[in-house]
Amino acid sequence: MDALVGLALDVARRTPPGDVPVGAVVLGPDGAVLGEGTNRREADGDPTAHAEVLALRAAARRAGSWRLAGCTLVVTLEPCAMCAGALLLARVERLVLGAWDPKAGATGSVLDVVRDRRLPHRVEVVGGVREEECGALLRTFFAAHRTG
Repeated sequence: MDALVGLALDVARRTPPGDVPVGAVVLGPDGAVLGEGTNRREADGDPTAHAEVLALRAAARRAGSWRLAGCTLVVTLEPCAMCAGALLLARVERLVLGAWDPKAGATGSVLDVVRDRRLPHRVEVVGGVREEECGALLRTFFAAHRTG
């Protein structure tokens, strides 16, 4: 799992300046990278341009289907409610995340959208992988923005 989060960290480090450095990678059932994304809300002026959504869109294009059954999403920060909903709608099987988000996380911390038994699909969650490293990337970003 560490190597998978390493892929997402590499993507996060390519986030455009001004956007929160989050990286996401979608792996197919065979482990091949189907899509990746970084946060681009500021760069694109798009409130839905979260790393997870962009990675899911790229993976769906490459797979030729919106159904990403058997796929794994690896992300450096716990997904928000919008991204958790996108995971469910795409039928992603597994989520591997780095840092938990105690303010807006929706896959186990604040909310647990992806494992709600009332919904027809649930996502396996593996959290806290390389959590310190993922958190440090975010803390560095926010520290620079608070002083600048």
